[in-house]
Amino acid sequence: MDNINEKLGHYCGVVGIYSEDKINIPESLFYPLFSLQHRGQECCGISYRRHGHIITYKDVGMVSQVLTHYLQEDHPSHIGIGHVRYSTQGSNKLENAQPVMAACNKGEISIAHNGNISNSNSLRAELLKQGSIIQSTSDTEIILHLMSLNQSENFEDVLIQTLKKLEGAFSMVLIHNQTLYAIRDPHGFRPLVMGKKGGMTVFASETCALDILQAEFVREIKAGEIVAINEEGERSIQYHDNPTLHQCIFELIYFARPDSEIFNHSVHLTRKKMGQYLAMEDRVETDIVAPVPDSGNSAALGFAEATERSLEMGLTRNHYTGRTFIQPRKSQREFGVRIKLHPVKAVTSGRSISLIDDSLVRGTTSKIIVKLMRESGAKEIHLRLSAPEIKYPCYYGIDIPTREELISNHLTPDEIAREIGADSVHFISIESLRKCVDNPDNFCFACFNGDYPVKVKEEDLPNGEKT
Repeated sequence: MDNINEKLGHYCGVVGIYSEDKINIPESLFYPLFSLQHRGQECCGISYRRHGHIITYKDVGMVSQVLTHYLQEDHPSHIGIGHVRYSTQGSNKLENAQPVMAACNKGEISIAHNGNISNSNSLRAELLKQGSIIQSTSDTEIILHLMSLNQSENFEDVLIQTLKKLEGAFSMVLIHNQTLYAIRDPHGFRPLVMGKKGGMTVFASETCALDILQAEFVREIKAGEIVAINEEGERSIQYHDNPTLHQCIFELIYFARPDSEIFNHSVHLTRKKMGQYLAMEDRVETDIVAPVPDSGNSAALGFAEATERSLEMGLTRNHYTGRTFIQPRKSQREFGVRIKLHPVKAVTSGRSISLIDDSLVRGTTSKIIVKLMRESGAKEIHLRLSAPEIKYPCYYGIDIPTREELISNHLTPDEIAREIGADSVHFISIESLRKCVDNPDNFCFACFNGDYPVKVKEEDLPNGEKT
């Protein structure tokens, strides 16, 4: 089914808190999870330790819908984790909500995970063969089963041996008994940061989640690192001997909030730089520069500054539509876009426009946006994207469609322009994008060039894909 919201889906955001003194952990988790709502709008939940046990509460819905009652109740605790989830279509079920908690032979464990275990199909088949009963389609549950079946008596040995079986992307927070663990995979695909405020330590997917608690940023969790914290203090365990960074470039292009700093980069300033390099490649003179809000805002600002053209809000966005208007029929999809985005005719009428957005996936939404701009009297529409052409699926935590669904896989930019009704379409080059970040070899560009840092076995590929 086509989707009016063809923006790429992301697999989640996580928060972990350890406090030396007992505090209302659910309330302390609420605010950073609310700050990470952009990373997942389908499900959310928390786990915290109280009265000697881990209590978990989760449901389908937004943070403000699911967790608001915790703001009126006091639940003193030292330790807790939280999660917001994006799910692919058909997988938005309560059993896939996180954190995932289990009481097993290793004690009580709760996990919240951001990423995608790329060998999950193989691991799941192996577990089923051994008699495991798996309740969900979430790869996070697989981690708990692997731990339970491990014969080691020391939990940290169990944890390390389990992590070494996982391939792909995993930034996670985990509670075991009285200890909070923060873990990042050996490639550092997904961000995970640490901050402190007094006796409270916070782990989160982005720095914006630290800011809401006024926690001071300390550092990023290293690739292949476990940070453990309990009443005895804080320890760092480097569980992988040869970590190699392959950070997801799409975190900087689209996923992270503009006010966050991840991978040692300001998200806003990096996107602004992408707009500047995109402008350097452009050969078309236009009257104004207009972003597709909100994802195109920072890049449009850089584009406008580089071209010395006026930046105008040619489109306005209704922030209250949520996902209500994602409907299967073409007429409903177009109506949904019209409710979400609306042209400013006084700005667009009679003008040629450089329309700036972050990426192009299927082209369905862009086609409707171009139609709206035409109806508002735009003379010319030149679509400019701050991401290169997406030609390959992602196996590390982004919901990129199959190759057949990716418009850039079967059409050239000129053909795309004709397909969506634009006067021209131009994508930033991979070479220019690499110049927008420090140490570009530390980033993953696989969805653009097919160079996968972790090869995926055929039995682990979704939807019969072939590498």
